[in-house]
Amino acid sequence: MRKCDRDLTAFEILSPDVQAVPVVVASPHSGNCYPDDLIAAARLDALSLRRSEDCFVDELFGDAVACGVPLLRALFPRAYVDVNREPWELDPSMFEDELPAWVNRGSPRVAAGLGTIARIVSEGVAIYRRKLRFAEAEARVEQLYKPYHAALDHLLAATRARFGTCLLIDAHSMPSAPGVAGSRAPELADIVLGDLNGTSCAPVIIEAAEALLTGLGYRVTRNKPYAGGHTTLIHGAPREGRHCLQVEINRSLYMNERSLQRKAGFATIREHMRTLIDGLGVLVPDLVAAK
Repeated sequence: MRKCDRDLTAFEILSPDVQAVPVVVASPHSGNCYPDDLIAAARLDALSLRRSEDCFVDELFGDAVACGVPLLRALFPRAYVDVNREPWELDPSMFEDELPAWVNRGSPRVAAGLGTIARIVSEGVAIYRRKLRFAEAEARVEQLYKPYHAALDHLLAATRARFGTCLLIDAHSMPSAPGVAGSRAPELADIVLGDLNGTSCAPVIIEAAEALLTGLGYRVTRNKPYAGGHTTLIHGAPREGRHCLQVEINRSLYMNERSLQRKAGFATIREHMRTLIDGLGVLVPDLVAAK
């Protein structure tokens, strides 16, 4: 965990000198810069707060730039504001004042405690010791959520303008088992690929990703239990030449889920994610005529 003030930078873009292929990688949940107001309001210790992070995912996909692909990474933590939600999915029970009528209070994410401002960390433990004010949520959305999405929109639009098509790889990690921070449950996949059940990218993309990763020795499933989130929904429109694939990596493959320390095989998985980016980068340009 890094401790940061309220003026923390929303994101960082790592860019190649020249973008070689119509692919963009985004890591929305690997940020570990924790603002003072979150630390002060939280009832959890630092390690517990970090349970919601997709720890090190930006590093696992860090060779994107060497592949000629830009990498966008959020610097703020998911526990502070979740950019893979609508901007206003809020739980009224978390706030001391009345929420505006236009707030989405009834989404499944809000019901699960994982709205735009999360009520719980991934293991189901409440984050806050007090109720928030709507102005706090509004500040997080304006200062962090909106700039992140503006940067992502710009990268994707520039890619499409140059190449005629684009693929967003939305990079995530998943706990080895729901609510468990321990050894990997054998029934769970190593990697889950999400295309919103066949709607967010051309079938050849997810088929190629599955074949490539399976060939590298991973157990891969599609869309279960993670089909995609808000980002996949808004950026996946294959008929318009906009493709989005969500990639969820089982955390137990590369880190100790209790201590949040990298495992010895970390570098190998990073190398394999570079192979994935390279493989899809070769494929996507051919989709221009098929859009």
